[in-house]
Amino acid sequence: MLRNLDLSFVFLLSITYLVIFIKKEKMYLLKRRFLLTFTGFLFLVAFLKCTSYQNDYLLAFKDTLKNESGYINKDGDTVILAGKYLFCFTDTFRTFAIVNKKKFGFVAINRNEDVLYQIFTYDNGPDYAADGLFRIIKNNKMGYADPLTGEIKIEPKFSCAFPFEAGRAKVSTNCEIKTIGEHRIWLSNNWFYINKQGLKLKL
Repeated sequence: MLRNLDLSFVFLLSITYLVIFIKKEKMYLLKRRFLLTFTGFLFLVAFLKCTSYQNDYLLAFKDTLKNESGYINKDGDTVILAGKYLFCFTDTFRTFAIVNKKKFGFVAINRNEDVLYQIFTYDNGPDYAADGLFRIIKNNKMGYADPLTGEIKIEPKFSCAFPFEAGRAKVSTNCEIKTIGEHRIWLSNNWFYINKQGLKLKL
């Protein structure tokens, strides 16, 4: 009889472990299915955003008779009238564009046409991107922005700032401008170098 009880106990224990195992397997499958579904959802969202970004843009156009420029959408509809800005420098307007605005000079605007910041003037035009950044002006201070997105990468806090080269730029928080003929030069006793994170480099 004792042996029968032992066998019954082993049988019940086996059934219990089997039920637990099946439940765990179901939970594992449910978790796995959830993770796969969630991952697929994230991929779909990223894909739709990427597709939307690629298809959502404006194109610069020029009225050759009036020598004015503006922006149209991909269907050819005028979104920004020619003549609103003196000139549109950005050919494909996705998130930001560089334009010449009356009384403001070279500025960056977003799709709502809000002015984000001024663009530093170089060689009678907006500053060129150098080493992945171009110079901007905000509240009379200089900083750096990304030429692809327009995002400010280094907050404007410098009085003078040279273009980036080989991952560093020469800047100063205290400088003066001296005019020599048609040219202007920066003078400072406090020049230093920064990296692309805006941190001061030790030389």
